[in-house]
Amino acid sequence: RLLSIGLLLTAGAHGAEPLTIGLNLGQTGALAPNGKAALLAMQIWVEDTNAKGGLLGRPVKLITYDDQSNPALVPGIISKLLDVDHVDLLIGGNGTNMVALAVAMQRHLTLVGLFGLGVNSEFHYPNYFSIIPAGGPNPNQAFAAGFFAMADAQTPKPRTIALVGADAEFSRNALDGARALAKAGGYRIVYDNTYPPSTADFSPIVRAIQAAGSDMVFVGSYPPDTVGMIRAANEVGLKTKLFGGGMVGLQAASIKTQLGPLLNGIVDYDFWLPVGAYNTPEAKAFLAKYQARAAAAGVDALGYYLPPFAYADLQVVGQAVAATGGTDQQKLADYLRSHTFHTLVGDISFGPNGEWKEPRVLEVQFQHVRGNDLAQFRDLTSEVVLYPPALRTGTLRYPYTAARD
Repeated sequence: RLLSIGLLLTAGAHGAEPLTIGLNLGQTGALAPNGKAALLAMQIWVEDTNAKGGLLGRPVKLITYDDQSNPALVPGIISKLLDVDHVDLLIGGNGTNMVALAVAMQRHLTLVGLFGLGVNSEFHYPNYFSIIPAGGPNPNQAFAAGFFAMADAQTPKPRTIALVGADAEFSRNALDGARALAKAGGYRIVYDNTYPPSTADFSPIVRAIQAAGSDMVFVGSYPPDTVGMIRAANEVGLKTKLFGGGMVGLQAASIKTQLGPLLNGIVDYDFWLPVGAYNTPEAKAFLAKYQARAAAAGVDALGYYLPPFAYADLQVVGQAVAATGGTDQQKLADYLRSHTFHTLVGDISFGPNGEWKEPRVLEVQFQHVRGNDLAQFRDLTSEVVLYPPALRTGTLRYPYTAARD
């Protein structure tokens, strides 16, 4: 399904040939909650940009096809965007498994991906750049850094850990990072397994973890298995001290309200919340626009997780196009590699492999969740930021078994 967004809002841009930006973006399937929210955020950027005259005096038009959260469909979509739609710019889809880096390499394109973890760790393609705060020299470890920081601060310190996740690129990358940190911290790995992405019953997995007797359980999962793992943990009565880590989906309002009190005690990553220095006037203005349209668009009601980064993704691309005066792929890559970009989520500069120079991943804990009301997540009364220290809004409830009330 094609979704085309192009608004001709200013006299200066009206009548000019649109500058087209194309991408694959999941509107159905497992990643649909995030993909739909990202699309609304990108629509808002297009509107904001066209209201200011567009880019290079041309209105911006966004062309995206639903990849159905299926990596197998991505190459065909990219070929259609490039060979049929002839888009001026291609940007990467949302999610590690959905970023078409191989196609970009084959066609010598510059590609800015959205929320892809360690996508370039093996290819080292110089013209790839990532909009995800899991940066630094070891981006795969960024998802687990806050989790291990919480463990390291305990007295006595937990000693054993179970690692589990889907047999898919994101989960493998997240588990690689957790495995490296576990070994560096002297934690003994007592369970280390993956499961097929199609897994529906997680009870046997949780029972196996329970039998291993681990002090900590780090999970690398996408939304459907995140929900399944949490339900199984509550049904089995998982006994451990820290549980969570790399569970995608717990950042979405729909999943938070769906799980409600089952979230209590879970310690998980997040990327952006309206706390401390993050809660800027620019961020507030964006969220006001987004939240006013969220219900009608059928997307995440809060918009804290992916939407600010989706907007920032296009801010980065737009600034590079404006600064270089066109869409020459190599000029764009050179500029992206050597400049800092002011965005909704703060200033972004890229390091090796196109990752952010410094990671900015939060660690949060769900505490005292009561019922399934959205308000408790809107004002963060049931979601406490634990890490980094500069943004901390509360303290860890420990161990997990005591924090589940």
